[in-house]
Amino acid sequence: MDLTQVKCSALLMMFLLASVVDGARIGPVEKNTIYGGLLARRFLRLVESPETIIDYHNGPVMEGSNGTLPVYVIWYGEFNETDTAAVRDFFASFSPAADGSVTDVAKWWDVTTRFKDATGASVARYVTLVGERNDTYSLGKNLNNSNLEELVQSSLSAFPADPNAVYFVMTAADVQVEGFCMNSCASHFATVPSSTNELQLPYAWVGNAKDQCPGMCAWPFAQPPYMPAQADMPLPPNGNVGVDGMIVHIAYMLAGTATNPFNNAFYQGDAAAPLEAGTACVGSFGVGSYSGYPGELKKDVITGSKYNANGVNDRKFLLPALWDPDTRKCSPLAAYHCGMFEPEKSNNVPNYSPAVTPEAILTVDTIITDRQEVS
Repeated sequence: MDLTQVKCSALLMMFLLASVVDGARIGPVEKNTIYGGLLARRFLRLVESPETIIDYHNGPVMEGSNGTLPVYVIWYGEFNETDTAAVRDFFASFSPAADGSVTDVAKWWDVTTRFKDATGASVARYVTLVGERNDTYSLGKNLNNSNLEELVQSSLSAFPADPNAVYFVMTAADVQVEGFCMNSCASHFATVPSSTNELQLPYAWVGNAKDQCPGMCAWPFAQPPYMPAQADMPLPPNGNVGVDGMIVHIAYMLAGTATNPFNNAFYQGDAAAPLEAGTACVGSFGVGSYSGYPGELKKDVITGSKYNANGVNDRKFLLPALWDPDTRKCSPLAAYHCGMFEPEKSNNVPNYSPAVTPEAILTVDTIITDRQEVS
């Protein structure tokens, strides 16, 4: 057995020992809402954890158009070019280069293509950003869930009404959205058909948490308010806690929407509070992850930032683990690149006082809402 095989075997053993558990709901449960909440993960224990099973409920997945999932983005509020460029490069990283090579982002997305619906259709292999629109606070700086759908409806003056696409509403750091920082960081829905030419259009919302709740919605790049202080939080790969946190949640929402667009395809648990391909694995980014520790990540030797995926234009991203229907486990990206890099072992593991029991610690890995309203 060569050195690479030894490393791979070691990584595999660590991954199998990692405990990935379901998120606990917090707060009132609304229609078709899940909260991957403040008690989202438990401490690593060297015992067998209950297997995470995402069931199929006979609905469609998003196969896109000709194998490509179109994305339309509504930038709500003020975003600078540096911020939007990082998100554009993330979406551009799903497509193969001219020479046929693919990025880590595309390899990460490959897990979703293993989800197939009753017709035999699988999730689109590629994702592409085909349209953007700026909206400078047309509905003010305090939005409710209905306002999010209004923004999608109004965008149809510029975008086509395409049920095979995903519409993203990205809200700026100074925009408050119903439930943001309290029980959600992001959510996905489908429009009411009567409001969009009798079509149900899948859409998602992701907020910039930089000023409002970075520790909750930009973890692991910011200190959670309810966890013991950590001396060395990972630096964000694009130099912006808010935007790098948004990209994490864009990834969650993209995977959830593609595999469960109308709340009747792939999810675990109650339809009113489903766990999906991404949110079933909340807080896991690398091999060996557990509560308060994202797992083993790559480190940029120049900036010192942590990441697990390379993209186009020399971009680096941190992408969450996805539930793999083949292995029936939450699989971080590193598991698919065994031997291709040497993940850095973090020393940033919380050292909890013996006086503080795991049950007493309010752990904030992330708060995610896969909220869908389907008529």
